[in-house]
Parts: sequence; structure tokens; C-alpha cells
Amino acid sequence: MRDKQAVFAVVGVLVVVLGFVVLANVFLNRTDAAPPAATSTVSPTPGATSTPSATPTVKPTLLAGCSAPPKALAAPKKVGQPDLAAAKGKTFTGTITTTCGPLTIELDGAKAPAAVSSFINLATTGYYASSPCHRLTGDVQKLWVLQCGDPTGTGSGPGPGYHFGVENVPANDIYPVGTLALARKGNDPTSNSDQFFIVYKETKLPAAASAGGDGNGYTIFGKVTKGMDLVDKIAKAGINPSDHTSPLAPISILSVAVQPKA
Repeated sequence: MRDKQAVFAVVGVLVVVLGFVVLANVFLNRTDAAPPAATSTVSPTPGATSTPSATPTVKPTLLAGCSAPPKALAAPKKVGQPDLAAAKGKTFTGTITTTCGPLTIELDGAKAPAAVSSFINLATTGYYASSPCHRLTGDVQKLWVLQCGDPTGTGSGPGPGYHFGVENVPANDIYPVGTLALARKGNDPTSNSDQFFIVYKETKLPAAASAGGDGNGYTIFGKVTKGMDLVDKIAKAGINPSDHTSPLAPISILSVAVQPKA
């Protein structure tokens, strides 16, 4: 009898131990645990985005007052390298005509002669025609910009065939609302070319490497003086969840006209 009791006791202990093992495995292999915090690259570098999770395809939403964007180009127009000192000491005004209306701009050739000379070159040769604004960032990225200028609409187009260096970087790292600044490849201050961004909410982009920058900053070459309401409504519509990059409400550049300021 005692032998049977001992056997039953041993069996009981084994059952309890097995039960704890099963429960431990269940909790260690839960699939509904909170995921790690999402991270994003805070940089106007073309193509720099956070890694998205799989989501269904969402059709872009055409806003009231906007026309359907033209098809993006398979490859941008190649243009000759301009005289990057042509705009030195001069101020220009202009209009970026988009599928959602005009943006009136002012360009500062005194502070950013190379950037302004290049922008005028691309504008007058029709380089920006049928050019989608391909990237929108916001609260998640802590970067509030609409990025445009790549005629392929991908953000990774080959560009016009020339590059130049950084100039006119804000000393306080602040890019005010309406700022026009050049996008470039990370860690390459000589990669300025065709792509630019419009700041729709004040953004801080530290230039110093010790603060998370690459030691160079971004070239401010002008500002939007009228039409920021158009950019605001594109931003308000949000980022397309299909690619986590493009604006859900599409907007494309149709043409750019620039003239010396009177």
C-alpha cells in the first residue's frame, strides 16, 4: 500500500511540473506581445524611410481643387551643367504650377548662388514638367516636409547629370515654414542636384554629427511666399499607407517659371 502511495505521489509531482512547463511555453510564445518601438530616419535624403509593415494597397485620394497628375517620366531629361555662379548676388521670384494650384516662390541667389542657379536651369529647360512630389513626412518622422523634384516620382532617379555642394545652412538648425531646401544623399554634402523639399511645419534638422546629423546640413535656397495652404492640405491628407512614403493625396509639378525680382 505504501508503495502504491509513493508511486501516486511521484506521478502527482510529475503532473504538476509538466503543467508549469506547458504554461511557461504558452506565455513565452505569445504572438500578441507588443512589438518593439518603430524607428525612422529623420533626413530629407531621397528614399530614406522607415521600414513599413505589410498593408493593403490604398488608392490615392484626389483632393478637391486638384487635377489628376500626369504620368511620371521613365527617365528625367538630361540637361547641361549650368554656370553655378549665374545667380550670385541676385534675387528671383517665380511660380511652381502644380496639379493643385500655383505656389509663388522667392529664390535667394545671394545666400545660395549654386542652388538657385541650378534650380533656374532646371526650371527653364522644362526639367520639372510632369514631376510628382514623391515623399511626405510628418509626426512619426519628426520631419514635416513635402519632397519633390524627381521626374521619375521614385525619389531615386538619376538626376540631371550634375551635382554640387552644400551652402546656406541655418546656424540654429531650424527650417521655418515655407522653406525651400535641397535634398541630398546622406553623408554626401556634394550630392545636391534636382530634388528639393518644402517645409510645412517648422522642422529642426541638426547638422552636427554629435546631434545626429552628418556634419553638413541642408541648403536653403528660397521660400514659398504664397500657396502654403495647398501644401498644408496635402500634408493633412496624410501619407499613403501602401508605401509609407508618398502623399495619399497626389500632387505633381507641371511647370516652373522664374524671373529676376523687380
